[in-house]
Amino acid sequence: MANIGLFFGTQTGNTQTESEMIQQQFGDKHTVELHDVSQVELSEFNKYNYIIIGCPTWNIGELQSDWEGFYDELDNVDFSGKKVAYFGAGDQVGYPDTFQDAMGILEEKIVELGGKTVGYWPTDNYEFSESKALRDGKFVGLALDEDNQADLTEERIKTWVAQLKQEFGL
Repeated sequence: MANIGLFFGTQTGNTQTESEMIQQQFGDKHTVELHDVSQVELSEFNKYNYIIIGCPTWNIGELQSDWEGFYDELDNVDFSGKKVAYFGAGDQVGYPDTFQDAMGILEEKIVELGGKTVGYWPTDNYEFSESKALRDGKFVGLALDEDNQADLTEERIKTWVAQLKQEFGL
């Protein structure tokens, strides 16, 4: 039984709902523990070799407020040897120049702290002009858009979790 820590921040509840969907998709065989980053202790990150980070992009390319307040604290976490996956909620129509920026901001920092990124996601079927979450033509993680593509969320999560199971080696 693998332990996976899923750390999320949410403003409107969408990211929490998506976190619960991800947890359910992993199923009973794998334990995914949810942690609201507004209530988490830094030591919680040390419990897991597999971590999932969920953060919506807020305003114009900003971290969600709970992650913003926690951002500098991440410097005190050793992510060496940990596989880290990311997902984010964003609005590609309303904010095409900053779509999924928060996911990219967190991934960049965690990579600097030793984390190994898994769960890259294709940019097909999205319409945006710029994103800090792009690496080699792919998103650093699962890009969700509840404002414009909510009907695709469930299938995207199902596909991404199947990919993560392989990349986590589960």
